[in-house]
Amino acid sequence: MLDLGPFSDDKFDPKKWINSACKTRHQQESLDKHLVDLEMKLQMVSEEIAASLEEQSAAALLRVPRATRDVVRLRDDAVSLRTSVSSILQKLKKAEGTSAESIAALAKVDTVKQRMEAAYETLQDAAGLTQLSSTVEDVFASGDLPRAAETLANMRHCLSAVGEVAEFANVRKQLEVLEDRLDSMVQPRLMDALSNRKVDIAQDLRGILMRIGRFKSLEMHYTKVHLKPLRQLWEDFETRQRANKLASERNEMDRLSGSNDSPAISFASWLPSFYDELLLYLEQEWKWCTIAFPEDYRTLVPKLLIETMAALGASFISRINLATGDVVPETKTLAKGILDILSGDMPKGIKIQAKHLEALIELHNMTATFARNVQHLFSESDLRVLMDTLKAVYLPYESFKQRYGQMERAILSSEIAGADLRGAVTRGVGAQGIELSETVRRMEESTPHVIVLLEAAVERCISFTGGSEADELVLALDDIMLQYISLLQETLKSLRAVSGVDNIGDPKKDTSLEKKEGSQNARKVDMVSNEEEWSIVQGALQILTVADCLTSRSSVFEASLRSTLARISTSLSFSVFGSSLDQKQSHMTIIDGNGEPSLGQRAALDVAVVRLVDAPEKARKLFNLLDQSKDPRFHALPLASQRVSAFADAVNELVYDVLISKVRQRLSDVSRLPIWSAVDEHSSFRLPTFSAYPQSYVTSVGEYLLTLPQQLEPLADGISNNDANNEEAQFFATEWMFKVAEGATALYMEQLRGIQYITDRGAQQLSVDIEYLSNVLSALSMPIPPILATFHTCLSTPRDQLKQLVKSDSGDQLDLSTANLVCKIRRVSLD
Repeated sequence: MLDLGPFSDDKFDPKKWINSACKTRHQQESLDKHLVDLEMKLQMVSEEIAASLEEQSAAALLRVPRATRDVVRLRDDAVSLRTSVSSILQKLKKAEGTSAESIAALAKVDTVKQRMEAAYETLQDAAGLTQLSSTVEDVFASGDLPRAAETLANMRHCLSAVGEVAEFANVRKQLEVLEDRLDSMVQPRLMDALSNRKVDIAQDLRGILMRIGRFKSLEMHYTKVHLKPLRQLWEDFETRQRANKLASERNEMDRLSGSNDSPAISFASWLPSFYDELLLYLEQEWKWCTIAFPEDYRTLVPKLLIETMAALGASFISRINLATGDVVPETKTLAKGILDILSGDMPKGIKIQAKHLEALIELHNMTATFARNVQHLFSESDLRVLMDTLKAVYLPYESFKQRYGQMERAILSSEIAGADLRGAVTRGVGAQGIELSETVRRMEESTPHVIVLLEAAVERCISFTGGSEADELVLALDDIMLQYISLLQETLKSLRAVSGVDNIGDPKKDTSLEKKEGSQNARKVDMVSNEEEWSIVQGALQILTVADCLTSRSSVFEASLRSTLARISTSLSFSVFGSSLDQKQSHMTIIDGNGEPSLGQRAALDVAVVRLVDAPEKARKLFNLLDQSKDPRFHALPLASQRVSAFADAVNELVYDVLISKVRQRLSDVSRLPIWSAVDEHSSFRLPTFSAYPQSYVTSVGEYLLTLPQQLEPLADGISNNDANNEEAQFFATEWMFKVAEGATALYMEQLRGIQYITDRGAQQLSVDIEYLSNVLSALSMPIPPILATFHTCLSTPRDQLKQLVKSDSGDQLDLSTANLVCKIRRVSLD
C-alpha cells in the first residue's frame, strides 16, 4: 500500500517523492520494473479515490432534500412551543391574581389566630398574676428567698404581659415594694458572705438579686463591704502624722538636749506604700471574685476602685496640694500648695516655683505606675470599664492639669523676670566698656539658660499631661519667649546709652539741637580713652553673638518642639480613636474589626488618652494643632519668631551705630573746617614749597578702618569654631568691614557736599585727604565710589583747567552732578 500522507502536504515535491520511492527498491530489482509497478499502484489508487468521491457525492445529493424537510419541521415545532408558552403565561397571571386574594385572606385569619393566642396567654398571665399576688406573702413568710425571687420574677413577667391595666396598678406598686423587701432581706446575708468569703452563699444571693434585676444592688453591697478597709488604708497617713506629732511634743526636751527624733512622714514617701497595699487588696479581690462571681468580676472589682477613688477625691486633692507646698520652705510654713498660690490666697511675693510643679509630677508618676499595674490587673475587663477605672485613678490630678498652662506661665515668667542682664560696675576709667562687655556676656549666657527652661517645660508637659495640654504649652512658650525678647530689647536700649549712640541719627530732632548734642557727644568721645573706645567696640561686636545665639537656639528649639508635637501626634493618632473623632460623639470607640479591643489599643491607654476620651472639644482643639504642625510652613512660636527677627535687626543697627560712631564724630565738622577757605600768604622772600599731608580727621578715620579687621577677628574666630564655619566667619567679618567702610565713605561724601567755598590751597589739601581715604579703601579691597573719585579728580585739577576737564571727553568718566558741584564750590563758571 502506498502512503498517501506526503501527497496532502502543502510543500509536496514530486521529484523528491519519486527519488525517495526509488531508493526503497530492492537491489536486485531493475529500476524500470520498479517504476512500472509504482505507476500501476498510483493509477489504481487514483481510480479508487475517484470512485469514492463519486459515490459520496451521490449520497450527499440524496441527503439534501431530507435535511430541508427536517428544518421545516423544527421551525413548525418552535412556533407551536412559543404558542404553548404564551398560553401557560396567561394562565399563570390569572392564577396569581386569584392566589393573592387567597393569601391575603389567610393572612387575616392567621393574624386573628395570633391575637387570640396572645389574648389567651394574657388571660393566663392575669390569672397567674392574681394568684401570685395572693400567695406572695406566704412565700416571703416561709423565708425561702430563691422561691421569693422566682415568684417576683414571674409577677414582673406577668405584669409586662398584661401591660398598663388599671386593675393591676396596685400590683405593680406591690411588686416594687416586694423587690425592695427582698433586697433588704438579702443585704445582711450578702454582706456577711462577702465579709467572710463564703463563696456558695454569695453565689446563691447573687442569683437572687440577678433574678429580680438588682445587679446594681450587688455592686453597691460589694463596694460598701470593701470601702471601709480601703478608707482605713488611706487614713493611715493621718494616723501616722498625728502619732509623729504627739511623739514630737513628748520628746521636745530630748530634742533640745540633742537627741534625734524620727522625722515626719511626707506624703510623697507614703503614697507608694498606699498604692502597693491597695493593689494587693485589689489582686486578692480579683482572684476571689473570679471564683465567686465568674460572670461579674470584670466589672465588680473595677467598680470598687472607681468608688474608692471617688470617696477619697477631695482628701486626695488636698494632700497633693499640701505635698507640693512642702518642697518650698515659704509655702510649707504657711501649709499652702499650688492651688492656693494660683487662687491668689497667698502673701505677696510668694510665687509658684519649678519645685512645686516637679513635686506634683513626682506624685503623678507614682500614680501612673499604679495605673499601669491596674491596667494589667484588669486586662480582661471591657475597654469602657478600663477607661472609667483609669480616669478615676487620675481624677485627683485633673484640677491641676486644667490649670497647667497657668502654672507653666507663672514658673517661666518668674524665671525670666529674675534674670539680671545689666552689668553693674563701679564707674571709673574704662568702666563704660566693662559695663557693656559684662552686660553682653550676661545676655549671651541667658539665652541657653532660657532655652533650657523652655525644654524643661516641654518635658514637664509630657510627663504630667502626656501631651494633652500641648496646645496650652505652645501658647505659654510663645508668651514667655516674647517676655524674654522684650527684656533683651530693653537691655539693648540701655546699651545704646552706655555706648553713647542713643542720640545719633534721630530724624525728629531739630538741626540746631543736633549740632549742640553733636558737639557734646564729640567732647564726650574725646574724654573716652582709646582703650575704652576699643573696649566698647569689642563689647558691641559681641552683641552680634547674642543675636546669632538667640536666632539659632530659638530655631533649633522650635524644630525640637515641632518634633515633640509629631511624637504626640503619633501616640495620640486618630487610629486610637477609631477612624476619627465623630463630631457628634462624646466618647471614643476603640475596637478592631472583630468588635474587640486590640492589644495595641489597650496599650495606648495612657494619661492623655484617658483625659481626651470624654473631652471631644479638647481633643479636636489639640488635634487641629497637631495637624497644623505637620505643615513645613508651621511656626510653633509664631510671635516669638517675628520678635527674634526684629531683635536681630535692632542688634545689627546698634552694632553699626557703635562701629560708625567714631567715624561720625571725626567727620562731623569737616564741611566747616577753616582750611578750605585759606589762601596762600605772599612773602617778599622766596620760600620753598612743600607737599600737603592728610589732615588728622581723615588719618584718624583711616587708621580706624584699617584696624577694624583686627577688631572683627576675635568675633570671626568665635564663629569659626570648626573648619566648616571658617569660610562663613571670614565672610561675616568682611561683610561688616565693608558695611562700616561704605558708611564712612557715605558720611565723608555728605560732608564734602556741604562745603560752600574752597580756595586753591583748600582744594589741594582736600585732594590729599581724599587720596588718603581712597588708598585706605583700596587697602581694604573696596572699590572707590565714582562720586569720591570725581571729587578727587576735580579738586586735584588746577582751577583754570577744571572747565576744560569737565567739558572734555575724559569728563564723561566723571559724575556730572558732582563735577558741577565742585565747579560751583571752586567758583568756576561752566558757561
